[in-house]
Amino acid sequence: MREKIFSLFTNPSDMTWEQILMNIGVAALLGFFVFISYYISHRGTIYSKKFNASLVILTVLTGTVMTVIGNNIALSLGMVGALSIVRFRTAIKDSRDTVYIFWAIIIGICCGVGDYLVASVGSAVVFVVILILGCIKSDNRILLIVRAARSKQPIVKSKVYKLFGGKAVLRVENTTEESVELIYELTQNMLKKAEKNEPDISGSIYAIGNVEYVNTVMQNDEVSN
Repeated sequence: MREKIFSLFTNPSDMTWEQILMNIGVAALLGFFVFISYYISHRGTIYSKKFNASLVILTVLTGTVMTVIGNNIALSLGMVGALSIVRFRTAIKDSRDTVYIFWAIIIGICCGVGDYLVASVGSAVVFVVILILGCIKSDNRILLIVRAARSKQPIVKSKVYKLFGGKAVLRVENTTEESVELIYELTQNMLKKAEKNEPDISGSIYAIGNVEYVNTVMQNDEVSN
């Protein structure tokens, strides 16, 4: 009985326990490097803790799968067939998320076959490239939506012009007989600079009077009133 139980945990391949632990361990270590990189690049904008943690898990899982597959073509084809039934319907809102997913998968593949040097050097190069291209600090676009009485239209435009130094771009102007809706396009930097001079931007616009709502729509679909 003891021998049967022990045989269940016997490695059928030629790899030793040390090699298996090394593959998975290095994958986890480099996965945390991806975790830190994602945290830095998305901090203060559209950072998702769950997605970031999933990147580390994805790296470890990919490394584990590649450790099992190795050079076995039959297993690799079987794995492709098994994973082909998995479909993800969640839309990726930031193109950088796709880059991080592929980064995590590639690290897992490299570590799974024992190419630690390629995984380490490749990860370092990717991080440097992201840094050089200016992707570490995101400057996401923001929409400022103001709906007010039509009689207040010139005053609202003048107020927004002063708040953002004339840099706010008016994208949409919807009018009715009684009201007007103005949609401005901003950036994170523009909003931060304006908040230094006027911490309560919405309040200053409401102070005009006859303002129905002031909404700030971020790229991550969050709306603040």
